[in-house]
Amino acid sequence: MRKALRWLLALTVLIGTLGTTAGAATAAGDEPTDIKDRLLSIPGISLIEEKPYPGYRYFVLNFTQPVDHRHPDRGTFQQRITVLHKDVSRPTVFYTGGYGVSTKPSRREPTQIVDGNQVSLEYRFFTPSRPDPADWSTLDIWQAASDQHRVYRALKSLYPANWLATGASKGGMTATYYERFYPRDMDGVVAYVAPNDVVDDEDSAYDRFFARVGTQECRDRLTAVQREALVRRARLEKKYAEYAAAKGYTFGTIGGLDRAYEAVVLDYAWGFWQYSLLQDCDTIPAATADDDALWTSLDTISGFDAYTDQGLDPYTPYYYQAGTQLGAPTIHFPGIDRKLIRYGYQPPRNYVPRSIPMRFQPWAMRDVDTWVRHHATHMLFVYGQNDPWGSERFRPGAGARDSYVFTAPGMNHGANVAGLVPDQKTLATARILAWAGLPRATVDQARPLARYDARLDVRDVEREPAPRPRAAG
Repeated sequence: MRKALRWLLALTVLIGTLGTTAGAATAAGDEPTDIKDRLLSIPGISLIEEKPYPGYRYFVLNFTQPVDHRHPDRGTFQQRITVLHKDVSRPTVFYTGGYGVSTKPSRREPTQIVDGNQVSLEYRFFTPSRPDPADWSTLDIWQAASDQHRVYRALKSLYPANWLATGASKGGMTATYYERFYPRDMDGVVAYVAPNDVVDDEDSAYDRFFARVGTQECRDRLTAVQREALVRRARLEKKYAEYAAAKGYTFGTIGGLDRAYEAVVLDYAWGFWQYSLLQDCDTIPAATADDDALWTSLDTISGFDAYTDQGLDPYTPYYYQAGTQLGAPTIHFPGIDRKLIRYGYQPPRNYVPRSIPMRFQPWAMRDVDTWVRHHATHMLFVYGQNDPWGSERFRPGAGARDSYVFTAPGMNHGANVAGLVPDQKTLATARILAWAGLPRATVDQARPLARYDARLDVRDVEREPAPRPRAAG
């Protein structure tokens, strides 16, 4: 009983803390009418900045979250959110990139389809939304889903119409996990290119993908570049050392330049298919190309800064989660002489400072996968035919209701509803509109309600630490 009373007292104190930024707008009992005032009257929300955009109000905000949702007495941290406000009567899309949040106004595809508001959330532990001190044991999918749940509960009264969750890549995974833990919050989920690594040690699906993706000619050209880069290892590593020295890059986390170099080379084929299209195969240099040509191609596709300490540091929260819950792919390279490969695909542990303890939880993804198969409702998964991350995907089973998995032909990690074949595109658009609670006449038309805006609507594949899934902004 005493323990329960202590917890209740701590929760009361937390609620009082979260209410300190409620603002004076409601102090006199008057309900504010301006959207900024209404947002700032919500307990826990404070303003970072407002940016103008035609037809919208756009706010960058902080939201006070408990470090540990199971133990709210253990402190709070500030988590960034952004609000692209259209109208309180419109549907709201809850976007999660799974990483940092962009502070530049943007609109995700479901937001354009429903012509609604968009709330975007920065994932916990990505700078600056990181508790201090950082207790890494609180970085897990349930804690992150609970972050979303609290934001939704705080904003639902302001935006009472239907809500949809969305995200791409790790953001699509995040939207799925949110639905698993809080299935009553959202009216629908649109998850793009979301990997589903159910059994971390079983990655044969990726090997099968690389054995048949694109054309044999294109696959051979990619393998030839990788093989040649390993043959020329000594010369290109000398160039890498000079490059790192000039940039001030170090290699303490991964364990040396040699390990980093091989990781960049082995990422090459994956990075190509993740970001490029079959028609881009002509840009792959011949194996006989000079060192500079090989270097430039490797740097463009894989990125020589990716496995430096400076390149890894911003993504430590992702690598931590990959090594504790999400899982990470391991692929083989049958077209490359084994004697040329010293380390192979390295595990996430190699990308996280040793000062941060990690222990893998094999049940986490199995639980989510089982839930999706048996309980998914109003969920849409979109994958790209030529995206390696679609090798292991979510598959709603017999217990699912009104849920779909579609594949966009020829598309990469940027696959979306617009890239589906016509019948699937129409069906997907209609279901999104219906889940958003829009009138039947609108659903029957099955087309985006908002006109495309080249500055606002994000369509390009976003750069990520290949071959790790990320969707920023």
